[in-house]
Amino acid sequence: MEYPEFQRKIAQIKAMGYVQSHRKGDTGIGKTLEDLLDITENNIAGPDFATYELKAGRKESVSMLTLFTKAPLPASANKRLLEVFGYAQRKVPRDHKQLSLADKEVDESKIPVEDKELHVTVDALKPNSVGLKLGVRENKLSIENDKGVEAYWDNDTLKEAFGKKYHGLVYVLADHKIEGCTEYFWFNEALLLDGFSFERFSELVVEGRLKVDIRIGHYPDGRLHDHGTGFRILPKYLPQCFKTIDRIL
Repeated sequence: MEYPEFQRKIAQIKAMGYVQSHRKGDTGIGKTLEDLLDITENNIAGPDFATYELKAGRKESVSMLTLFTKAPLPASANKRLLEVFGYAQRKVPRDHKQLSLADKEVDESKIPVEDKELHVTVDALKPNSVGLKLGVRENKLSIENDKGVEAYWDNDTLKEAFGKKYHGLVYVLADHKIEGCTEYFWFNEALLLDGFSFERFSELVVEGRLKVDIRIGHYPDGRLHDHGTGFRILPKYLPQCFKTIDRIL
């Protein structure tokens, strides 16, 4: 589908008003929009039409979406964060006993690093439960802490990670309602988004609207397991990450 045809079709879809979801659950909005646009559903990364990727979102969704995943710099950052701020894994086989977060007798300073995990959310509003907080200084986003652990993302790193997932994005937003057990969407806003803006990205961080999920643990054999350090945001704030925002609807 070429872009002019998309413009025509999305205007027609808006004029339809509320339409019943074509699938239950979180993925219903994307499936419904693709069906209405006659786009074949696929799980292959790449443009949905012309050179643009298509994404749909519920305007008032309280479920945060993952922008992208990217481990902090330097290469040893996650390992050091786990060593210094990690806590006992919820279930760790240790000979004839189990360590547990519920076990108040565990001295976390004496827990071997291979028995630790670190699953926390970090934002810029205040230090989290283990003392980590986001900060922005001189084109660099850092995980601030009082233990001297260096962990950061510079402008180029964030731009590359963002650009791999979002390049020429058409973002369609919908009001939604639920009647009985059925969800309905009214696709009434569409934006053409392109280019990464560190300035806008950092503003969202400072405002506490963009958060980082750290998810580090270990495999049973003791090897480090990074489940993906995810940058997460509410769908309605996604457009603010982009340098260029052009309104289609």
